[in-house]
Amino acid sequence: MRKLIAWAFMYSLDGLLADEGTEYWQFCFGLPVDPADTKQKVGLYQSAYAHIMGRAAYEGMAGALPTADHPFSPIMNAARKVVFSRTLKTAEWANTTIAAGDTKEEIDKLRQGGDGHIVVWGGVSFWRSLMRLDLIDEFRLDLHPYVAGEGTRLFEDVPKNYRLDLVSSTEFSNGTVGLQYRRHR
Repeated sequence: MRKLIAWAFMYSLDGLLADEGTEYWQFCFGLPVDPADTKQKVGLYQSAYAHIMGRAAYEGMAGALPTADHPFSPIMNAARKVVFSRTLKTAEWANTTIAAGDTKEEIDKLRQGGDGHIVVWGGVSFWRSLMRLDLIDEFRLDLHPYVAGEGTRLFEDVPKNYRLDLVSSTEFSNGTVGLQYRRHR
């Protein structure tokens, strides 16, 4: 069965995700790019069976990546994408389908058979809904050397005693730490 891997790029030492345009985003995008970090992400994205996301993340990514000059753009533009939304009626981004049914049932269909894994993109409400349904198998968190002080907590409004086991941690030359956690079951 394919596993769901949730990845968060913008994560501060105090456990907050910041809104786009804040000093936190400016700080993180001002960090030098670490080739080892980019290589790790490219490998994960290329080997995915599918990339899933909520409507807000879809709209942001679909509005930027088709024309962006970014190492992940060609991968995401060609990849199979599934957007979970009950309000979105059309998906113009190449290779995108809309899943409007029961989230757990739709995920169970994607998990069946074959190779690869499923990369979970945001938004935060989508992540939280998957955590409440206990569907995420693994978390990849990029912890930045920054304290945001305010923002949205990723792990807020999730089930109590949501235990994770550390699989690996990787220090990158730009001060970011990549953390890989597996859901303890």
